[in-house]
Amino acid sequence: MMEASEREDLFGDDQVVAPPNGVVNELLNVEQEDNMQGQMEEFLGPQAEYNEEEEERKYYRRKRLGVIKNVLAASFGAMIVYSVYMGLLQMQLILHYDMTYREVKYSNLGLEDIDRKMLMGINVTPIIGLLYTPILIRFLGTKWMMFLASGIYALFVSTNYWERYYTLVPSAVAIGVAIVPLWASLGNYITRMAQQYYEYANYKEEHVQEQKKLPKGACHSYIIVFQSVFNIIFHLSFVFAEFPMIFVLNSYLHYNEHVLCNVKACGATVTGVIPGFNTTVLINLPRSMLLIQVESVLMGFAFLAMIIFLVLCGAAYRPTEEIDLRSIGWGNIFQLPFKHLRDYRLRLLCPFFIYSGFEMLFAITGFSLTYGVCILGLRKLWLLILVYGLSCSIFSSLSLCLLRLPRWLCLVAGAVVHAVLLVALLSFSIVHDKENLNRTEYLGPLLVISVLWGLGTALNKTGVSTLLGLLYAEEKERLDFVYTIYHWWQAIAIFIVYLWSNLPMRAKLSILLFTLLVACYCYWLMERRLANKVPFRLPRIPRPRHKVKGYRYLEEDNSDESDSERSEEDDGDDEEDGDHVVEEMGAEDREEGGQDGGVQGADSPRNRRRGAEGHRHRREDAHVK
Repeated sequence: MMEASEREDLFGDDQVVAPPNGVVNELLNVEQEDNMQGQMEEFLGPQAEYNEEEEERKYYRRKRLGVIKNVLAASFGAMIVYSVYMGLLQMQLILHYDMTYREVKYSNLGLEDIDRKMLMGINVTPIIGLLYTPILIRFLGTKWMMFLASGIYALFVSTNYWERYYTLVPSAVAIGVAIVPLWASLGNYITRMAQQYYEYANYKEEHVQEQKKLPKGACHSYIIVFQSVFNIIFHLSFVFAEFPMIFVLNSYLHYNEHVLCNVKACGATVTGVIPGFNTTVLINLPRSMLLIQVESVLMGFAFLAMIIFLVLCGAAYRPTEEIDLRSIGWGNIFQLPFKHLRDYRLRLLCPFFIYSGFEMLFAITGFSLTYGVCILGLRKLWLLILVYGLSCSIFSSLSLCLLRLPRWLCLVAGAVVHAVLLVALLSFSIVHDKENLNRTEYLGPLLVISVLWGLGTALNKTGVSTLLGLLYAEEKERLDFVYTIYHWWQAIAIFIVYLWSNLPMRAKLSILLFTLLVACYCYWLMERRLANKVPFRLPRIPRPRHKVKGYRYLEEDNSDESDSERSEEDDGDDEEDGDHVVEEMGAEDREEGGQDGGVQGADSPRNRRRGAEGHRHRREDAHVK
């Protein structure tokens, strides 16, 4: 009792007794939950230092820089691929032409016959390109089609390590298969980048946010600039393709006194390529290890082009757009290129497509060989082609004048330059004097012709590609069909040039001149019809049908629907598919205003923020319920 009273004395009335440990922990937990909830609200709530407009502007600026990176990557990738391909092919054909090389290296192989079949595979196979190109592009996607085609060119380089019939000829056929898809993908890709740049530059516009069709002429300036940049970079491939010739093969070539000793005439009077040209053009044979080193360097650059397409090139379409492009049905994809030929704009441009293939191949085979090599000798071949490539690259920038001048100016100016040159070449021929085979006085005029022909090529190639982009600028779902038709006609022209190699030179020049005049007339007719607002016929693109359920395409299930009703709906859908391929008449401005798709810029900061706020509100409502 006394101890209890002492304890009571020790604890006075004014002293508070400490609560139990459990109560303290509960109080601490409540305070921590309040602090965490406050921090979460502060994190999710509006922040004073966060500028939504500024973040969105930075986001779309990064997107625009990404588009420029894609254009430059595609241009440099295509330039490297064709530099490697043309440089290796030129070196290979010169080596295989030499009779001593064929007998010493591969006496029982028949390299000359293999070369003929290899060229046949490269030039003949693209004729069927119209049948499979749109299907390949839509199945693989534009970016992956470019990557796969560059891989086929790398395969062609690798087969030169072991020169046999079963390596060279199949790889040449594979290149022929890949030519039209590669160029259709490149044309489609550059035009799509222009459309994307416009969308990212005008992201606040209502028609961009709602994924509607672009206004007429909205992205024309971007198409002109991007096509010019692509052609400026790509035409440098003619320059870099001559590096193996300059640094390796040129020192092994005979001088004119030997290779031109049996040549009697050059120029317009010649029949064939170079009649009487010596079959031994090498002073001594290059070492096998040297050729392997050159091919290894070329192989490295071919792999570099593949990496550029794979890593640096972004997608041409959004994932949902690619699903839409594939979902119209493979039968419709196969038919639509043929149906687009009903558009009088494409029909009337076909002669220009054909001439575009004629003139470029004539420049690097007909003019360079029958005029250049026949007069100046094989040692000057690299100079003619290098000057031609530099001229094409520099003068491709002239297409930028379309930003201020009418679009017909580029094509007409190039046609006038080539027409004058063709008339001059028809009257240009010389007779060789065996005592003086070094005709250096003709070097200047031939270089001038190379420069002027490059000017015409630059205006022609850039003008046609830009014109197609301008005509179909608002039709992003038709671009692969349009560029497939363009490059298929080019492939037909290249095949014709391959067939006419034994014709007289005047006949070749006459065909070129006639094709050019027909092309100019047809183009004038097309522009006249467009000026008179004559409606053109466009096939209707079927509406995408999505059979699967996923994050993007969710179908509402009707639990009360019977199997019979479901089968009737399927039959109705099949009938509707049959009606999808009906063509409609009308001009571009009467085309439907837009198509279903995801909202532009769904990943932008503003939309991500709105999505987060909506998700938080939905969770609060569910908690309240």
